[in-house]
Amino acid sequence: MSAYIIRRLLLTIPVLFGISLVVFFSLKLIPGDPAVAMLGPQARPEDIESLQRSLGLDQPLPLQYVSWASRAIQGDLGRSLEHREPVTKLLRERFSNTVILTAASVFLSILIGLPAGIISATRQYSVFDRGTMFMALFANSMPAFWLGLVLIVIFALNLGWFPVGGMYDPRGDGGLLDLLHHLVLPAITLGGVTTALVARMTRSSMLEVIRQDYTRTARAKGLRERNVILNHALKNALLPVITVIGTQFGFLLGGAVLTETVFSWPGVGQQLYRAILSRDIPLIQGTVLVIATLFVMINLAVDILYAYLDPRIRYD
Repeated sequence: MSAYIIRRLLLTIPVLFGISLVVFFSLKLIPGDPAVAMLGPQARPEDIESLQRSLGLDQPLPLQYVSWASRAIQGDLGRSLEHREPVTKLLRERFSNTVILTAASVFLSILIGLPAGIISATRQYSVFDRGTMFMALFANSMPAFWLGLVLIVIFALNLGWFPVGGMYDPRGDGGLLDLLHHLVLPAITLGGVTTALVARMTRSSMLEVIRQDYTRTARAKGLRERNVILNHALKNALLPVITVIGTQFGFLLGGAVLTETVFSWPGVGQQLYRAILSRDIPLIQGTVLVIATLFVMINLAVDILYAYLDPRIRYD
């Protein structure tokens, strides 16, 4: 197992190197000069040249990349052009809010999608199965921003059950109940697609497992159907579902931009959206690099967990 983990860790090095190349050079293709953006269009040419030298923008691109990558390895992602603060500090202030939203979305996906997939598999072609798969297909086809706006109109504006946006009520105490009250609609919006994927994957995997010989053997022993499903079939059916949940957690971290913008959730996604509007290149680079790195690390953790649950993988 340790050899498998070491091999997977070594394979992440070229992936992270490739990610850093894409993040750095793709943003360099954006027209405009960061020095001009910092000083304003009315700045004198000599001031712009001086700032370019201080930022290293007068150097060739390969040297700029080496300088940026070496600082990034040490945890220095530069300074935001708009906020005039270190990018790492801005990400640290917002990242926990995005993790809360993402974790709540994944939790709802497991809470709803897993039982729905199990029941659909055990009652194949029933009304519940057809209705659940139709809703999963519908949820998988809906854009997140559209679903968020629909939920706001129905449950916030018309019914008044939930707040329109934000993370806490300015007039409230900022406690856990206030957070959960604001978290419901964004979590449903962000986790809609993941819930559909978990339900469909669970159903597909369960249908394959309950037809295996060991499942029929468990039934032949006289075990209750509940014990057969939960203790024998579900354990083996969860392997691909774990992969989906893990990869979706990484996708949701990067895909929270639209949801956080619609609901004014003070997370990394909303900060990235504002950075794009203001062309804050260091903040964009740092945010994308951190999200991409976390996605790779989550995939690595899922691979290790999958190999732990299924020994055949690490022996290949």
